[in-house]
Amino acid sequence: MTAIPNHPMRRTVLASLGLAATLLAIRPAGSEGRPQASKEVSITVRYATQAVGDVGVFYREAGPRDAPLLLLLHGFPTSGHMFRDLIPRLADRYRVIAPDLPGFGNTLAPPRAQFAYTFDRLAEVIEGFVDALGLTRYALYVFDYGAPTGLRLAMRRPERVTAIVTQNGNAYAEGLSREWEPWQAYWRDPSPERREACRASLSDAAIRVQYEHGAPKGLVSPDGMALDRHFMRRPEAEEIQLDLILDYRSNVALYPKFQDYFRAQRPPLLAVWGRNDPFFLPAGAEAYRRDLPEAEVHLLDTGHFALETHHAEIAGLMRDFLGRTMARD
Repeated sequence: MTAIPNHPMRRTVLASLGLAATLLAIRPAGSEGRPQASKEVSITVRYATQAVGDVGVFYREAGPRDAPLLLLLHGFPTSGHMFRDLIPRLADRYRVIAPDLPGFGNTLAPPRAQFAYTFDRLAEVIEGFVDALGLTRYALYVFDYGAPTGLRLAMRRPERVTAIVTQNGNAYAEGLSREWEPWQAYWRDPSPERREACRASLSDAAIRVQYEHGAPKGLVSPDGMALDRHFMRRPEAEEIQLDLILDYRSNVALYPKFQDYFRAQRPPLLAVWGRNDPFFLPAGAEAYRRDLPEAEVHLLDTGHFALETHHAEIAGLMRDFLGRTMARD
C-alpha cells in the first residue's frame, strides 16, 4: 500500500485486556442481547494514514492480517475513536479496520473550496481506501453517517460484502424521528437562515445529547464527546458539517435503492439498536426485516451511541452472528 510516511499519528499501542472469568453485565428487561464472556487477549492496535488522491485517510487496524475482515464506519460527529472498546473484543478472531471519514477525526482532507463534502464523495474516498489496501471481501459495521456511506459501497461492489452489522444506522423513512424536522426544513429550503438554524446540531450541548440521551446514567465516558467537540472547533469544521447536513437528503432519496439492494443481494444482516435513540427510532431497525426476513434485530436499553454503554454485549452479538454467517461465506 502507499502510506503517508512519518504521519504524527502513526504508532502502535498495546492494550492488554484481563477479561477472563468476567461476567458481562445483565441488561435491563426488554434487551434482546445475548452477552458472551470474552477470553483474555492481548491486542495490538496499529495506526496509519493511507493516501487516497488528495485525502489522507487515517485508520485504526487490529487483528491477524489473514483473518476475516470487518470494516467499521463511524457516524456524526465522531470518528473511528468510537470503536476503541469494540475493536479489542473482536480482533482475536477478525482483522478489524476503522477509517475516519473525510471531514472527521484525524483524516486529512482538502478545504471545502477544493473538495465536495457530500455522501457520494465520502463513499468514493472509502472505496478508494478499500482498493488501496487491497481489501476484496469484508463485513460492514455501519453507524449513523456510516450507514449511507457503507451502503453506497455495498451497492457498487455487492460481491465484496459478506455481511452487514447496522448499529443505529438507518435505511428506512420510518426510522426518522421528529428530531429531524430542522434538517428536513433545510433540505426543502436551503436558505442561509435554514442553514444557520441547523448549526445548533453542532453545539456542545447537542453533542452531549447524542451521547447521553437514553443511555444508562453514569456509564457514558466524557472522552468521546470531548474529542468530538475538539474536532468541531477546527477551521471550516462547522461549515463542512452543515454541507453534509444538507446533503443528507440524498441518503433519504436513496432509501428505495438501498432496499432494492437488500432484496436483490440478501446480505446477512444484524441490526443492533439503542432503543432510546432520539434520532433513529426502533422502527428503523425492525424495518430491515421487511426486505430481509432473516435479519436479526436486537433492541438494547441505551441511546444513539450504543457502544458507549453496551460494547461488550454488541461484541458478543457480533461474534455469534458473524461466526455463523461468515462461516457460510
